[in-house]
Parts: sequence; C-alpha cells; structure tokens
Amino acid sequence: MAIITLTTDFGYKDHFVGAVKGTILGSLPEVNIVDISHAIGPFNIQECAYILKNAYRSFPEGSVHIVGVDSELSPENQHIVVQVDGHYFVSANSGVISLITSEVTPEKVVEIQLPNTQSGSFPVLNVFVQVACHIARGGKLEVIGKPFAALKELKEFEPRVSNDGRTISGNVIYIDNYGNVVTNIQRSLFEAYRNGRDYELTARTTKIKEIQKSYNGIINFDLDRSQRKGPGDALALFNSAGYIELAIYKSDLNSVGGASTLLGLNYRDIVTINFS
Repeated sequence: MAIITLTTDFGYKDHFVGAVKGTILGSLPEVNIVDISHAIGPFNIQECAYILKNAYRSFPEGSVHIVGVDSELSPENQHIVVQVDGHYFVSANSGVISLITSEVTPEKVVEIQLPNTQSGSFPVLNVFVQVACHIARGGKLEVIGKPFAALKELKEFEPRVSNDGRTISGNVIYIDNYGNVVTNIQRSLFEAYRNGRDYELTARTTKIKEIQKSYNGIINFDLDRSQRKGPGDALALFNSAGYIELAIYKSDLNSVGGASTLLGLNYRDIVTINFS
C-alpha cells in the first residue's frame, strides 16, 4: 500500500490538515496517510528538518513525504520534488531538503510544473497533494516537472573542535515536547575525541560529568530511594538519533518545566564538552 506522510506547521485548530487528508483520500482512497508532525514551529525550517530527517528512514522505500512548512511559491522558493535514499520529498525549495539530505546525495530533483494549476495561498493542498498522489500511483517525476539544479542549501550548525582536541563546542538545535534540549554534538564525534578521557559537559551554569545511554541511567537502583537521583535531576544522554541531549528526568514542560526552561537553554545556545 502506498504511503504519504505529512509534516507541517499547520497545527490542529484550523481546517488545513483535514482538508489535505480529505483531498488525498478523494484522489487515492487506498493510500495510507501518516502524520509525522503538525506541530512544527511556524516557518521553522531547522525544526522541520530535524524531525523529518530522523523519521523518514523508518518508512519503507517509495514513501512520499509532503513538507508543508514555508511552502508558498515565489521566484526564490520554487516547488520541487526530490528523490533521495529511495524516498520522495514534495516541498518548497526553502533549504529544508538540504538539511534532511546533508549526508545523502539526491538521486533526482525536479521543479514542479503542473498545467492549469494555481498554487495560491494553500499550495500544499493545490499542488503538493496532486504531485504526491501521482508519485504514490507509480507516476514518473518527468511528467510533473523538469530537472532542477538550484537546490537551496542551508548549513547546519557544525560543532567546533578546539584546544588541541580537548574541547568540543556545539549548539542547541532542537527542543522537544518534554523540553529536552538536543545539541548538534553527535555520539560519533564525541567518541572520536574522547580517547578514554574524563570529561565535563557545560551548559550555562549546569555541569554534567557523565553522559547516559538512557533517561533512567542516572538512577543507581542499588541505593535506597531516598539516596538516589531521580525526578527533577538534570542529565545528559545520547538520544535515539545519536545526538547529545540534555533533560530533566521525568519533567513536565507544562507544569514544573523542562531542561529548556530550568537550565535556561534556547535554540543556538552553546554547549561545551571539555576533556581532561
């Protein structure tokens, strides 16, 4: 069964998500529609890329991914389809694709050119849905567009290694639903420079000397409950996407707060690891 995924900044209050799904089903009743997220921050390309980059590989090859963030057509924001890693991304040329495919070379890129179609203020519905359904039916990209070579590139923040390999400085690139703070420091980079040395992670005034493999890794279950670390304690771990993440164990961003609020961390803030 064909799969079409949706990643947008539409939220759920308005009619947009329902209209898109209804139009897809009206054109392709047998398709499987999967919501990746509709809670992307408005026009937040980096957030969209992080979520989609870490989700799309879980889908079967041949899946079609509609990207509904900053999708209004302009001479500098063309509508495109990118075939990469066995998947199809229907998007605007906003730079989001370059962030998603930073480690993979696209196999094919076409600029969408549908006859007798006006994208208007809702191009996801009026253009992207038609294209996604065409691809999901097995249609060729050449039918809906022409080769495109001006894929807009956005550069992700890159961690910086200094002090003769004794310091890694990274940035906050994403804050999740729990208020957990994701950095751009990947486990592979950390391990490449650690060389068995002790280390200290610093984020503003917070200092952490151990990076966990799981959230409850901070708990020593051999200790009495009154002596253990637990809910409310700060920790660092390698998350499921392989990035260093800062969290408050069992925190609630909507009540007591999460790592982003309690540690005072925001997008682009610096996180440093010093090896000794």
